[in-house]
Amino acid sequence: SCKSSCSSHSDILSSSVRSQDPNQRRVLDSATRQRRLTRQLEALEKDNFQDDPHASLPQLVKRLPQFDESNESGKRRKKTRGDHFKQRFRKNFQTLLEEEDLSVSEGPNYLTACAEPSKFPLRHFCALCGLPSNYTCVSCGARYCCVRCLGTHHETRCLKWTV
Repeated sequence: SCKSSCSSHSDILSSSVRSQDPNQRRVLDSATRQRRLTRQLEALEKDNFQDDPHASLPQLVKRLPQFDESNESGKRRKKTRGDHFKQRFRKNFQTLLEEEDLSVSEGPNYLTACAEPSKFPLRHFCALCGLPSNYTCVSCGARYCCVRCLGTHHETRCLKWTV
């Protein structure tokens, strides 16, 4: 009788365990959605700050010799590399704000300036194509405008953002 009660007990436990169906959708609450959005925006702010992806590519325009009207071969101008200093001492937006120390300055500045709220309702745009959107992803809350954009979202973006 013990074996029968133990087997029935294990059947109950196995049936009460939540199935891990891979097709089952994970739905995020609003706080988690907001945290994910904040992380995505921070990652975009940090992305490629110092690196110019086109710096290593060759110039497409051929550099043709420039023929000067004044043929002074004795004098050569020294070429200055202004872009070298621009790259070397480039600062991100947060650093510029900290250096400016706007909290003590008088008058409106970046930290104190604000506009009154809009009289019109918020406009929602598709996260994939940018068109106006009426629909929201059930899982992550991203906006989409059509079935095609929803399919692309599920294939490439939904709950797949990694920082």
